[in-house]
Amino acid sequence: MDDTASQKRPRRRARPLGRDLIAAEAMALVDAEGLEALSFRALARRLGCEAMSLYHYFPSKAHLVDALVDICISQTPLPPEDLPFREQIRRLCLAYRDTALRHPAFTTVFTTHRLNHRAGLAWLEGIARIYAGTGLPPERQAVLFRVLSYFLTGAVIDEALGYARGPSAAEPAPREEAAAAFPAIMALGGYFGVEHHLSMFEAGLDLILDWYDAEIARHGGGGGAAGG
Repeated sequence: MDDTASQKRPRRRARPLGRDLIAAEAMALVDAEGLEALSFRALARRLGCEAMSLYHYFPSKAHLVDALVDICISQTPLPPEDLPFREQIRRLCLAYRDTALRHPAFTTVFTTHRLNHRAGLAWLEGIARIYAGTGLPPERQAVLFRVLSYFLTGAVIDEALGYARGPSAAEPAPREEAAAAFPAIMALGGYFGVEHHLSMFEAGLDLILDWYDAEIARHGGGGGAAGG
């Protein structure tokens, strides 16, 4: 048997095709090889089928990406409604961070995707109801929601994709020279490592939640369990 020909053949499929299986394999492909590797042809090879078979379940790559967003949403559950507002937001943010770190190659899509499909809107509705439970006017709810979104987006993209792995200068300053010439920033650099990410994230989140508490008190909102 010709080895080259056998490598081109799709592997034998152990389970029947279905939307959940296809989406799970697509996410596994992105996790392993990056978003740029996602194609119907590559996915078909993983599933042991012809690429055209996948179009029966997902008419386009955009529909498939929506399904991957749905996976992320399902892995970022809304907190119990009977918890205090602050604890609900804390749990939601930590779950969001966990999802981003679980699928780093998909993080830019998850954080920037317009959640205007049914699953996305249902998830956002649940979050909006948490804010509504504060009793704040809708305008202030929107401000609080948006500021936290800015923090979350920047934090999880930085952690999942890594500032340290971003593009570098063509001729970076030698460490010894930088330590002598730029001591202030170099002194901070030791705290920017991965081992400090969670504590930094929680510190930033606490600052925002402290501001939330002050806003709720200033506007006379509830601040108890959402919907209470």
